[in-house]
Amino acid sequence: MTIPVSVSRPEGPGPFPAIVILHDCSGLGPRSSGAPARWAATLVERGYVVLMPDSFSTRGVPDGVCTSGSRRNNVSPDRRVQDALDTLGYAQRLPYVDAKRIGVMGGSHGGTTTLLTMGERGFRAGVALYPRCSTAVQGYKPSAPLLILIGEIDDWTPAADCRRLADEVTLKVYPGAHHSFDSDRPAVFIAARINPSTPSGRGATTGGNAAAWRDSIEEVTRFFARNLSRS
Repeated sequence: MTIPVSVSRPEGPGPFPAIVILHDCSGLGPRSSGAPARWAATLVERGYVVLMPDSFSTRGVPDGVCTSGSRRNNVSPDRRVQDALDTLGYAQRLPYVDAKRIGVMGGSHGGTTTLLTMGERGFRAGVALYPRCSTAVQGYKPSAPLLILIGEIDDWTPAADCRRLADEVTLKVYPGAHHSFDSDRPAVFIAARINPSTPSGRGATTGGNAAAWRDSIEEVTRFFARNLSRS
């Protein structure tokens, strides 16, 4: 199935390094968290081509799957891995992209997809923002350098689950930060959110943390500069 992919790029002929950004459970429609676009603008400013595949709109869930489980399995992170790999192949064919310098990143649902995608070969580096680390099976080892950034008081995708991966990834936990610390919106608890980390299976808090957002920009910038450098 073909899905839409938006492309943003710096000025000039390139070839530029590129980042595939995988959206969260809110998708890229009117109800999007806005985080993917925020990161895209930040990375284009730093000289990256950014590609964002839309895994939801053409699969019947344009408003996302944060609170509705009816078609959630159709767009689960393990199924979205192929979207990431297909977008990688597309990026490698673009004349202004350096095919050997492509990374992947995503937050929440997209962060979990990034975690799973990095179990496959293809991307040169990955950044997973507040992923559900419990999806990583025992013995998980990424195929390339992987950075995980997560909030200490994340009640949707607990940081504790990511600590067991610390020997295989670079992990940074932000004190006092919730899920979606890179948001420009205040912290809010929404009871309807699907949350396997709670006894009821519902309810999660999201909200931005200015200090974590600033630091995450520095961490991501350094990480990709180091791992997507020309060799």
